[in-house]
Amino acid sequence: MAELACTPGQTVGPFFGIALSYPGDSQLVADEHPGAVRLHGTVYDGAGAGVPDALLELWQADGDGRIPRQAGSLRRAGAGSAEFTGFGRAATDAHGRYRFTTVAPGSVDGRVPFFAIAVFARGLLHRLFTRAYLPSPEVDADPVLARVEPRRRATLLCVDENYSGRVGYRFDIHLQGPSETVFLTYRDDMR
Repeated sequence: MAELACTPGQTVGPFFGIALSYPGDSQLVADEHPGAVRLHGTVYDGAGAGVPDALLELWQADGDGRIPRQAGSLRRAGAGSAEFTGFGRAATDAHGRYRFTTVAPGSVDGRVPFFAIAVFARGLLHRLFTRAYLPSPEVDADPVLARVEPRRRATLLCVDENYSGRVGYRFDIHLQGPSETVFLTYRDDMR
């Protein structure tokens, strides 16, 4: 039997299509949607510089706390689509900034509402998972947040910010360093 040679690792590809599927991928709802909110922030590296080539995936419940499960949720009709799928992708700009236009997620099973975020970036062999929790007095009772050291919980909390008179949330992601965001590992994550 022939011995196989080692091949170099690749952070993305060639087998997976990690890219923006269509223009408006970061718009889960249109700006004109009555419940539209902006989730935005910056992805920072360990030296505190913005990461210009990161890709973020956003998964979330709708405003009523329902998790969209319909077939084709990754192939929605575009930014103007009336069907909310709970999924979007955003690339960072030259300064590491990203933004999504979406709705504020509702509470699922009585938990504090959150955005689930996956981060793909240079130097990462596997995507990173985190959550961006909406500000709430119940954050200490959330089962996931309760397992995080109190001094580190702030790295999982959105900051309220208005944009053009509308609701907005800021969530910065620090890949390393003293302000490193808490990243989650799921038991069924195939690594």
